[in-house]
Amino acid sequence: MTGRVFDASLYRHDRVEPSYWEATVERPAAPRLAGDETAEVAIVGAGFTGLSCALHLARDHGIEAVVLDAGAPGWGASGRNGGLVCIPPAKASIPQMIRRWGREETAGFYRWAIAGCDMARDLPAAEGFDVRAQGDGNLEVADHPARLAGLVENARQLNDLVGVPVRILDRAGFAAIGHGGTEQFGGVHIGAGFALHPLAYALGLLRAARRRGARIYGDSPVVRWEREGGGHRLVTAGGASVRVRHVVVATNGWTPDSLHPAFDARMLPAISNILVTRPLTAGELAAESWHTETGVVNARSLLFYYRLLPDRRLLFGARGDTAGSPDAAARTQAWMERRLGELFPSWAGIEVEYRWRGLVAMSRKLTPSIGSLDDDPGVHYALGYHAAGVAAAPMAGRTLADRIALGDAAPAVPAVLRGLPPRFAVSALRRLALAGAYLWYGAGDRWQELRHRATG
Repeated sequence: MTGRVFDASLYRHDRVEPSYWEATVERPAAPRLAGDETAEVAIVGAGFTGLSCALHLARDHGIEAVVLDAGAPGWGASGRNGGLVCIPPAKASIPQMIRRWGREETAGFYRWAIAGCDMARDLPAAEGFDVRAQGDGNLEVADHPARLAGLVENARQLNDLVGVPVRILDRAGFAAIGHGGTEQFGGVHIGAGFALHPLAYALGLLRAARRRGARIYGDSPVVRWEREGGGHRLVTAGGASVRVRHVVVATNGWTPDSLHPAFDARMLPAISNILVTRPLTAGELAAESWHTETGVVNARSLLFYYRLLPDRRLLFGARGDTAGSPDAAARTQAWMERRLGELFPSWAGIEVEYRWRGLVAMSRKLTPSIGSLDDDPGVHYALGYHAAGVAAAPMAGRTLADRIALGDAAPAVPAVLRGLPPRFAVSALRRLALAGAYLWYGAGDRWQELRHRATG
């Protein structure tokens, strides 16, 4: 694989991360592609996007697809994230989007994202699998008094744009329905989304797609992509290949520069780390006024996110380092354990039973990208969910399935989503760009806190 941004240890396709999610599901077998095949569609990437695309192609349109993944299905972000079904899958703000694309297209994007939240409940119910849903909506907490006003303004903009219910909470109100702690100064409840077991969602999509006829292979990295007449031939590391008319690129933050030149240096992957504690007792939860199974995200630019799992463990996540080495991961995870104890002092030193990491994908566009290549309309893509892909990625897979099957008759894709993001000018310097962004955002977080102290 070329174009790796981080240490090689993050790209070990021959093993899955030792996560809580992996420990609490049963994986179906995913054989390697062993012989040459043909299909209408090949999908590169067996995560939320690719598996959803395969399912909707088969179920809704009668089109059989072959799905190829370098690791096991759900190996990447789909099996490693925090399980928060939330909006928006973007770093651009509502005012920024309105200035660029207009109010109507921005509202259309948010309605699309909300439909992804609804699909995370409705599709598993329709297909008969359990994603272990928890909570109602999402909580955003001001970790510092200076940040509450920003959360309130963003929530009001969301309500004004598409009518999502929002509830503004002062510190006591947040403690009554959420939690206490040293970095809780009120917040907002956003009435969209919930929390789930992300790997159960991914593997449920896998089983449903297979039932409809999709052929899904693990341990089958694409090492060569050739044009053949009006179609494509994808050759895997084992030498077996697939000939198709359409190819879907659904690799998100793991997209290698060697896959196809159109996608080189489009994504900026960032490391995210997650810890899961031992189960907490009722008394330990009461000590921090913990009352919720709804997921929580704080207001820092370099945020924390956390939630109480069904067996009363705390999941605690944060952005990671910019190297990706095992030593750097260990330092980040030790820092996270310390910070967990600072947020919730009575839990300081609590036993952590699971630690893992993965990649989220950002782009210079600051929103997801869905479409087809202008010079090759048989090549389709969906990527760049900006750490909110649990709702957006399966929705993107359905969107691509409709576009492939229906062409111009498919539902219109909001302008916010259309088109590839600009490239990073020097691919090899993306890690430095990420480090610079972390310094900038970290300085902004510290400035907010210093300003509050100065003004009392």
